[in-house]
Amino acid sequence: MRVQAGNAGTADQRREQMLRAALDVIAERGYAESRIADVAERAGTSPALVIYYFKTKDQLLTEAIRFSEDSWYEAGTRRMARIGTAAGKLEEIVAMSFLPEADTEPETSWGLWLDLWAQALRSPEVAGVRQKFDERWRELICSLVVAGQEAGEFGPVDPVDFAVLFSALLDGLAVQSALADPAVDTQRAYELCMQFAAGQLGCSWRSRRGGRTNRGR
Repeated sequence: MRVQAGNAGTADQRREQMLRAALDVIAERGYAESRIADVAERAGTSPALVIYYFKTKDQLLTEAIRFSEDSWYEAGTRRMARIGTAAGKLEEIVAMSFLPEADTEPETSWGLWLDLWAQALRSPEVAGVRQKFDERWRELICSLVVAGQEAGEFGPVDPVDFAVLFSALLDGLAVQSALADPAVDTQRAYELCMQFAAGQLGCSWRSRRGGRTNRGR
């Protein structure tokens, strides 16, 4: 099947529709219980068309999360552009990870990341995509630390080491939150991350946010 130039817009819309359907289905049922046919039904199309666009269920999973990630970073860029300090921008991405606004689109959850991590253990293709996602995440954190140091907001920590440690803390607390651990709700995860960041970076921080529904990054 070849997509003509005049139909490129329609093809992009179909692809996005299928990606949104995949996010919904996998979030509801988990990756193991989701079928190509389920995604096709949710998207109002045929399984053959889903397979044409994504080839395998693993690729559908990684592309759905990539779509979610790109949307998350676009929203984060817009929100950080309104914030004048590196410390404020760092807090914003932590809040977006644990306390997103009710109108965040597409709606996602940390459960999708649990599925991705599980598949990455067994699939080299998924593992490679997971690595790229985490590199992007650490690069964002590192760039904010460097900007804060240049502005005199943060102390002399190694930005790369901090990014590795801080991203691991965020992801680890996200797992506990996703599993509904009563000791780690989304508000506490957010506050613990910010307390850690303030201590490591040598800046002050005081919580000003209320709890909201966890949507993931």
